[in-house]
Amino acid sequence: MSGGFTPKLVALDIDGTLVDAESRMPATVKRAVGEVAEAGVPVVLSTGRSWWATQIVFDELELPPGWAVASNGSKVITYPPVEVHVDHLFDPEDVIRQVAGLAPEALIAVEEGMSWRVSRPFPEGELHGDVVVESIEELASRPVSRVVIRDPNSSEEKFQQLTDRLNLHEVAYFIGWSAWLDIAPQGIDKAHGLQRVVDELGLSASDVLAIGDGRNDIEMLQWAGRGVAMGNAPEDVRAAADAVTGHFVDDGVVAELRRWF
Repeated sequence: MSGGFTPKLVALDIDGTLVDAESRMPATVKRAVGEVAEAGVPVVLSTGRSWWATQIVFDELELPPGWAVASNGSKVITYPPVEVHVDHLFDPEDVIRQVAGLAPEALIAVEEGMSWRVSRPFPEGELHGDVVVESIEELASRPVSRVVIRDPNSSEEKFQQLTDRLNLHEVAYFIGWSAWLDIAPQGIDKAHGLQRVVDELGLSASDVLAIGDGRNDIEMLQWAGRGVAMGNAPEDVRAAADAVTGHFVDDGVVAELRRWF
């Protein structure tokens, strides 16, 4: 990052960066993000959330019409109105059959288009949009944007052990909060989705200020002209960043945004 860095686009993770574990957004965060938009700089939500869960935050922030990167980069969208510009798909059959064999107690969901198909219902509030229960065979039957593996009774440590046993060479995966595993097309991540956005806007990665707290943010933080990890981020995420701001509870994202806007 050069000393003359000026952000021309701000890419923001959502969970752990803009909202807490209950999806509550501090008023200070909303004001700080609003000041970026008022300055005429595009704010691009870049998240592991599906689009419908992303739209809730987009609307809460009252952002002007613009871009969003959802589903860990598998989807690139403009809104409003909703227009899907990118929707990367892959064959989920091998992954689903492996997981069903190794962890039959786990819940499996596939994201297809703007809806979910699931092996069994997920905890209430975790999946937004249309959700349909299907058999393992049906879930594995056609290309999807991503596969989600979830076990509310498990832990991140146990999920790491599961990924160590899975043959995931042909896909990318991210372990999230509370034993949640996202499996996406190989080479697709938030940085990949954001590259499409900056190309469309005539910008480059060097123009981007990116802020996030999760392991699925590492590629984005390394790609951006200035990648900033939240203070609550794991050590490997902080190590990948150009800078580390305060913890979520200390308005870390606000401090970084106020530095520039």
